[in-house]
This record gives sequence, structure tokens and C-alpha cells, in this order.
Amino acid sequence: MEQVDENLYFPFLFRVETLSDRFSYVCLSSSVVVDCQNGIYLDVFLHVSLVSAVLITVVLSFLQRRANIQSIDHKLPFLRGRFAIVIPLDTTGSLSNRWSYGFAFGAVSYSVLLLFSETYIPFSVPNWAKAVVYLIGALEVGLVNFPFFACLSTPFRTVGAVLGILYSLSWIIVTVWDTFTCPDGKILGKNQKIVVQWPCILSLVFLLGRFFYMLIKGVRIQLELEPPDSDEMVDKHQLQHVKRLLMKTSSDKEPLSWFQRTVYEWDPHFKFPNRIIGTAIISVIGLYAMTLADYSLSSLAFGHVDSWKETLKQLVTSCNQTQALGGMIPQLEEFIDVARKTWLATTVFASLNSVVYTLHVLACYRKHLKRLWKGEKGFIPEKLHTAKSATNLASIARYSGWQIAFTLWGYLIVHFIHFLVALLFVYIFVIPIQHGRAVSMLKSLGTVILTIGLVIGTVILQMVLVQIFFLQDKLSPTDKYKPLAINNKKAFDCFNYFFFFYNVVMGFSTCILRLILSVVVGTWLVSRIDRTIMQRGYEKMDAGYRTWIGMIIADHYHNNPTMVCFCQLLISNTREKQTTRSYVTFDSTAADGPGNSRAKRRWALFYTLLRNPHLILHRKHHLSSAALNLSAAQMDTAVRAWVMTSQLQIQQSVLLPEIIVTQEDDC
Repeated sequence: MEQVDENLYFPFLFRVETLSDRFSYVCLSSSVVVDCQNGIYLDVFLHVSLVSAVLITVVLSFLQRRANIQSIDHKLPFLRGRFAIVIPLDTTGSLSNRWSYGFAFGAVSYSVLLLFSETYIPFSVPNWAKAVVYLIGALEVGLVNFPFFACLSTPFRTVGAVLGILYSLSWIIVTVWDTFTCPDGKILGKNQKIVVQWPCILSLVFLLGRFFYMLIKGVRIQLELEPPDSDEMVDKHQLQHVKRLLMKTSSDKEPLSWFQRTVYEWDPHFKFPNRIIGTAIISVIGLYAMTLADYSLSSLAFGHVDSWKETLKQLVTSCNQTQALGGMIPQLEEFIDVARKTWLATTVFASLNSVVYTLHVLACYRKHLKRLWKGEKGFIPEKLHTAKSATNLASIARYSGWQIAFTLWGYLIVHFIHFLVALLFVYIFVIPIQHGRAVSMLKSLGTVILTIGLVIGTVILQMVLVQIFFLQDKLSPTDKYKPLAINNKKAFDCFNYFFFFYNVVMGFSTCILRLILSVVVGTWLVSRIDRTIMQRGYEKMDAGYRTWIGMIIADHYHNNPTMVCFCQLLISNTREKQTTRSYVTFDSTAADGPGNSRAKRRWALFYTLLRNPHLILHRKHHLSSAALNLSAAQMDTAVRAWVMTSQLQIQQSVLLPEIIVTQEDDC
């Protein structure tokens, strides 16, 4: 039982079939921990939960009705459009229940990491079939965790809350029972399961509280104690954003603080989609599990290196002729001690670096979207401006998984780079000082610094000479720089000739420096999917960056606040026209709204033609009939007749005597 659980908690240690896997297996087998039998196998429970997940999905699908009539509705009319598609979460436009969906992603993080475990497949399969088996396993994990999301997003609040409470409660009971009845493990030792599983348990408890809140709110809505939620397309923060755009900017804005200028500026009119928040939560939980696995595996590895060192020391002691090998023992002990402390220190820095990157990606997402809302596309490479619509929309589906994988891989790569840099720093600066070789170290360091200083100084000297002697004076005293116009051209040609030979030599060192900086910056930013590590013109080769650009373009097209508010106005206006009554009475003009009924329009047309009878000839149906029966001359005569008749009628109406009606004659 315990060996199975170890694979579940640290699946990535058993994924790669190399020498390191066999070494990890030896390390685990050497630990002496009493097996704990509590009658619960979490991997088996995951397979069993598939039945209840399917039942919950069928119930929610039965409650929903399809918007369009399908052929099956004619064959089975008693269904009445039921068994519609159940949506787990809106990945493009929904901004409600964002943290609930985020904790739902946190609750399924255990199952996501389980996919990397060798014990997930209970039977042996050939290597060529593993890809298909893992695809089926991913579908199973998705279906098992489907009720967490479907119960949050279903419009049937009460039923979804009840089913969500039952399903999440079953997972909480099984997980807590397995964690606290057998808390110890073979990798971290005492209380290993508690250390590993507490993020998942916390997320499940939050989901349980959310489902209880949904149940209470659903009951209050049914009892008419609380109004139902609005079904409008636009959210409140989007309305506030559009209002802020239409408002006149005030000149007396409060200055930003240091934190707002350099770290993050809070914007109450912007909300991250649930997809972005869920990705960040799973990335942080994955980093937590990866850090624990890194720490435990490194401790076991250094423990075995110590045992090998003791074996080598005993061998040197037993053989008197290995004096050269005996002199290496203290150096080996020193290296093991330095590597152990350096690896532990860089583990902390690499973890913090990855967490900061995860949070920084959120800030970059908001910054890039706001630029697109303003119409600024200069930060996007030109080759990616005209990407296919299918590519951009598929990027939304790829982004979350790729961002999590990039974050975990980036942690490992950055950790290794940190380890090498720290090890180099210790052997260059710290070890010589401890051994009393500080003077020689400073001499060597001074030589290196002097060489680099001369190279940099020569570059600066060239710029200063050009600035003083080979550029013309400023056009205006207020100009910041001199214009790009050559002065003393003959002297400048001699200057170029003599510095040509030196610049060739300096170009070799600059090329090596460029290569080193490219490798360091590229590996440092490998988890930054929002930045390309390719040079300009080769961005299409960076699949991660293409996914980021496609995702933010798709979000811009679907969630632009100005566009969403405009669509909401169109929908509201259409609904008002559809709900307006067709006929009105003289006593109900105030309740019918502004002139939308057909009767009002016909009365207005009648009054216009009565006052302007010559317009009758210009009506559409009259022109079409006149074109078939009358010539141009006859048409002109008819128009004149109508005009004369209208004028005569107007004159007669003006000359008619006024009839005064008294109260006695009123009937």
C-alpha cells in the first residue's frame, strides 16, 4: 500500500525510465518504514468515482434543454429537448465564480499529477501503446473531476449544489481518512501525506462551503426572499471600464506609490478569467509538490553519496599505496558539503523565482489585453498579426496545460542554473577566503576586472570621441542630443581605420559574451511563456509564445468591454422591441414606450401624406405601378395635378369660416 502511495504523491520521480529512476527506487527501498494498511487505495477510489461522476453528468444533462430541435427530438418526442450538453466552465467569456473555479482546479491537481505516475496504469502495456493509454487516462481523470465544475456552472442551482455537496464530501472523507490514518511515508518520513495533501484538502473544503452557499441562495431565490441573478452579457466591472473611458480625465490625479509603479497597480475595473486563475493555482500547487520532491530526492541522493564516500575512505585506509587517492578525500568531502548547502539554498530561490514568474504572467496578461483594447498591436510580431482564427481559438485550449508544464520545467532548469552559478561563486570567492588564499584571489579578480574594464572603457572612449569631435553642433540649445551629421569627415575616416584592427579583436570576446548572455537569459526565461526566447523574425519557431499571442488575441475579440457593452445595448433594444405591444389606446401612451408600435407608425404616415399629398406619387408601390402604365409625360401631368389639388385643398381649408361651439349647442 505504501509504495503505491509514494508513486501517487511524487509521480514525476518515476516517469523517466533512466538510471535516475533505478537510483530513486534503490533510495526508496532502503528506507525502513512500517507499511500502513487502512483499507483505502486512492488510485482505486479514483477509478470507482467514475460511476458516480457519470451519473451526476447524466442528471445535469437531463435537466437542461437543447436550444435547437434535433432529429432525435422527432424520433423521441417524450424527451422534449432534454439531455443537452453540460458545460463544465466557460473558458472564453465567464468572469463569475472565478475563485470557486480556481479552487476546483486546486482540488483536481492531485489527479493531474497522478497522470504522470507509473502506477496509474494497473497493467503492463508495450511502449508504443503508452501514448494511447495515457490519452484514455486523461479522459478518465477529466470525467472523474467533471462534477466539480459542472455543479458550479449549472443553471439549476439547487440540484447542482446538492450533487456537489455529496460528491465533494465523499472525496473529502476518503482523502482525509487516508491522510490521517497513514500519515507517514518513505520519502519525507513522518507526516508526509499531510504535508503533500493539504492543498488538495483545503480546496475540497472550500468547494464544499461554496456548494452550501449555492444551496442556501437557491432556496432563498425559490422562496422569493432574494432576486435571481441577472442574465446580462456585460459585467459590472466592464460597465465601469467603459464609463471611465467616456469620462473626462482629471488633471489632479493622485501620484502612484512605489509599489504601484514598480510592482503592481490594482485595477478594480479588470478581472482575470477563471481559466487564468485556475492555471495560476495549479502552477503554484505543482511547484509546491515539485519542491518537496526536489528536496526529498536531493537529500536521499546526497545521503548515498556520503555512503559512497565512506566506502572510498575505508578503501583508502586499507590500501597504503593509494596516497594520491587519499589526498582527494578531503576535497571530495568539501565538494559534497558545498554542493549540499548550495543545492538547498538554490531550491528556495528557484521556488520563489517560479512563483514570482507565475504572478508576473498575470500582470503581463492584463497589460497586453489593455494594449489590445487601446488598439496597440506594436508589441505583437508582424508575422503573428495575421494568424488563422482556428490557431488563435485553439490557443485558449492549449494555454493552461502548456503554462503549467512550462512552469514546472522552468523550475527544474532555473534551479540547475542557479546551482551552477552559486557553485561557481563559492569556489571563486568563498573557498579561497576560507583557505587563506584571499590575496591571490583578489589579484586574479583584479586582472579580470581590469581586462573587462579596459574593453568597456575603449567602447566608451570611442563614443565620447565621436560625440565631441565628429558630430555637428546642436540645432537648438534646447535639443538633448546632437544631430546625426558628420563633422571633420577626414579625421573620422582615419579614426575608423585605426580602430578597425582593435575592434576585430574585441569582436571575438563580444561574440562569446553575446552567446553566454543568450544562453543564460534564454534558460532563465524558459518558463515565461509571455516572452519569446527567439530573436526577432523567428518568433514563429517559439510554440509557447505563439500560444500566448493567440490566446490574448482570442480573449480580446471575445471579452473587449466596449464591444460587450455595445452588444448588450443591441440585445436590450431588440428585447424592448419584441416585448412592446402592437396596438395602443389613447389612454396608454405612457406605458408603451417611444413610438415602436405599427399603429403609431401608420398614423404618422397617414398624417404626413394628408398634409403633403404630392408625396403619394413618390411611394414605392406607386412608382412601380406608374412605371408600367404611364409614360414620362403622363407622370409629369399627374404630378402637377396632385400638386394643384393639394394647394387648392389647403387654400380652401384656410378660407373656411371658424365655427364657434357654445356650451348650449354642445351635445
